[in-house]
Amino acid sequence: MMMSEMGGQETLYERVEHAVRQIRARYPEEVRVGLVLGSGLGAFADDLEESVAIRYAELPGFARSTVEGHAGRLVLGRVGSVHVAAMQGRFHFYEGYSFDEVVFPIRTFGLLGVKSLVLTNAAGGINVGFDQGALMIINDHLNLMGVSPLRGAHDERFGQRFPDMSEVYARDYQEIVVEEARQMNLELRRGIYAALSGPSYETPAEVRMLRTLGADAVGMSTVPEAIVARQMGVKVLGISCITNMAAGVIGEPINHEEVMETGARVHQTFKELLRRVIPRLV
Repeated sequence: MMMSEMGGQETLYERVEHAVRQIRARYPEEVRVGLVLGSGLGAFADDLEESVAIRYAELPGFARSTVEGHAGRLVLGRVGSVHVAAMQGRFHFYEGYSFDEVVFPIRTFGLLGVKSLVLTNAAGGINVGFDQGALMIINDHLNLMGVSPLRGAHDERFGQRFPDMSEVYARDYQEIVVEEARQMNLELRRGIYAALSGPSYETPAEVRMLRTLGADAVGMSTVPEAIVARQMGVKVLGISCITNMAAGVIGEPINHEEVMETGARVHQTFKELLRRVIPRLV
């Protein structure tokens, strides 16, 4: 734990400020768009212009990615004229991290000046109309992780104690993605993303339950980040890559290698979509 100038332990807000100072020392540009790149989707950050890469280990308060497909770097650079900060890999609750640790980068983005956040993930398809490799715009979510990332001591500098969640995923951002996908002749899906704590994949009975609740896809991330972003007034766009069909949908077992392979197969399409969308988020 870091010590504040007053000699006591740093508050969460002070730790976030410390991380922001470290980032600005390496990349002084005004960052307006943040990205969290999920399993198999991190290659987008490699194409940023005039980029600076910072290992999470170099940033105070940032945890370590322990999952295959998560490089563990913050890459800052440009998409056209827009300065962005892209996380190549995220931190998951199932890795043993607290929710404060999971969402620490999102709080950092907020204090850094990020106004728009793009959250991506690899997800299991629940909707039988979805195909493996499809991209789904998240239009709402189900938080089934058992706890909120806002639980605990409240610091009003991060936002309201009881933030409104009636539009977590900005409708105008969703329409931007649809318009750009149409220009690419890319068929997109829209749906509700359910977040569970993991790390085991869901059982067929759990998938049937999720379908009954209205979920179209399921995963183990994204929702805590979206909640914290909205608390801080950051607009959110969520995109899931349906890397596998959830348990019981097609009667085949699920493995992480399949998730990575599907992410690699669609990453060029995914990168082109993001290149088109990001300049329109500012």
